[in-house]
Amino acid sequence: MAVNVDNTFDIVIIGAGAVGCAVARELSRFDLKIAVLEKESDVAAGTSGRNSAVVHAGFNNKPGSLMARLCVEGNEGFEQVCAELDVPCKKTGKLIVAFDETDFPGIDKLMENGRKNGVKGLEFVDAQVVRRLEPHVGGIGAMLSPNTAITSPFIYTVALAENACENGVKFFFETQVNGITRQDKLFRLTAGKRHFYSRYVVNSAGLYSDRIASLAGEKGYKIYPCRGEYFILDKRTSQYLSMPVYPVPRPGIGGLGVHLTPTVDGNMLIGPSAEYIKSKSDYSATSSVMEQLFKEAKELLPPLEMKHIIRSYTGIRSKLVGPKTGGFGDFIIEESKAVPGLVNLIGIESPGLTSSVPIGRMVRDIISNKEDLVAKRDFITGRKGITPFRELALEQKEKLIKEFPEYGEIICRCEGITKKEIVEAINNPLGVTTLAGIKYRARPMMGRCQGGYCLTRIVDILKEQKGLEPQQVTLRGSNSRLFTGRVK
Repeated sequence: MAVNVDNTFDIVIIGAGAVGCAVARELSRFDLKIAVLEKESDVAAGTSGRNSAVVHAGFNNKPGSLMARLCVEGNEGFEQVCAELDVPCKKTGKLIVAFDETDFPGIDKLMENGRKNGVKGLEFVDAQVVRRLEPHVGGIGAMLSPNTAITSPFIYTVALAENACENGVKFFFETQVNGITRQDKLFRLTAGKRHFYSRYVVNSAGLYSDRIASLAGEKGYKIYPCRGEYFILDKRTSQYLSMPVYPVPRPGIGGLGVHLTPTVDGNMLIGPSAEYIKSKSDYSATSSVMEQLFKEAKELLPPLEMKHIIRSYTGIRSKLVGPKTGGFGDFIIEESKAVPGLVNLIGIESPGLTSSVPIGRMVRDIISNKEDLVAKRDFITGRKGITPFRELALEQKEKLIKEFPEYGEIICRCEGITKKEIVEAINNPLGVTTLAGIKYRARPMMGRCQGGYCLTRIVDILKEQKGLEPQQVTLRGSNSRLFTGRVK
């Protein structure tokens, strides 16, 4: 069999979400040739970039489950990983609020789950403590989870990917796998007109992990898409909330109930809803659900007003349990018995983000049980992110502007993002030049005007830095061009 050496790898990972990128980073510690194939134009383009950005503590998950164990392990090491990779992470704590006495059994169950799972520090607090912690939140009591944190899921995934890339992993975007066959001792993966060859395949395709397993010859898996809708609120709402606030979860639904979550950037999220849908690509926002979202959010936090909303978005969970069953399945992380060399990561829904690094270690162990892995002596542990100019002290800003004048030019007025930050986002290690990729790396177009002021200026910088004409600029890769021509 004649193969192209440039397209031959020890391991191919399918999917560049948080889990796929965590696997890539973990495996990049060893002398292995690794590729990541992603059907979208950037990392975190699916579920990983469309969630609540919460680092869960592990009390929601069924005791004894893989999901519970990996969530607790992931939570305990999350801050260290973020410190290594220069990712924002803030340990805020979380309240699970009871609004009447019928909610107390639910809190008792969560406390017991947490105890069995090894979650530290959980305690019941009365209404007086709730008011002290969150003066604007109602309720007659709550469970306090002190180890819950918030992060930036996109920056987290980007950081994992960039660090993996720096350690030799090759990323291939807009590369959808449509065929997997076995030739001698190698997998042959077909993506468009390209072929990739690999000794191992890691199936981290999220919503499409059942499809990838089936292509490889592993039948029987089915992913049920469950959509969650969100509102993003203006930063002025940060005065009303300092930590995630959830209601006591109701049995049978596909999520944890509508909740309020502050972000590391100062906004607030309302959501998600939980609705099983037919299409894995239906990211529609629906008026009826959004109205209900805001109604329930206002019950949790009465000061909220519709004028605080600046944007909405949706995410889709990769659930192994269908609507008739509801609730949660468990993670599937194992080498296929039917297809040796295929490592399946299936049903990785929340808390997948929290669990991503431990999942990466599990994949490492699966492969190391089959062959010796040789550690690199020159593995690069750290990664430096884009400096958030707006957060610096005045003296630091003045020093940076003298050194790099582009810090003195504000491109995004709403968020205070400078030209220097935009340039760094454009010249990222992964080579992404989409507007969405720039947005999620440096935060332009995320403020009150949602790009009304800065979008055209970013297009000009893309031309300056990469020679792209406006007609070539896309939002999220192929088939998402913003301009068709000039009017003057």
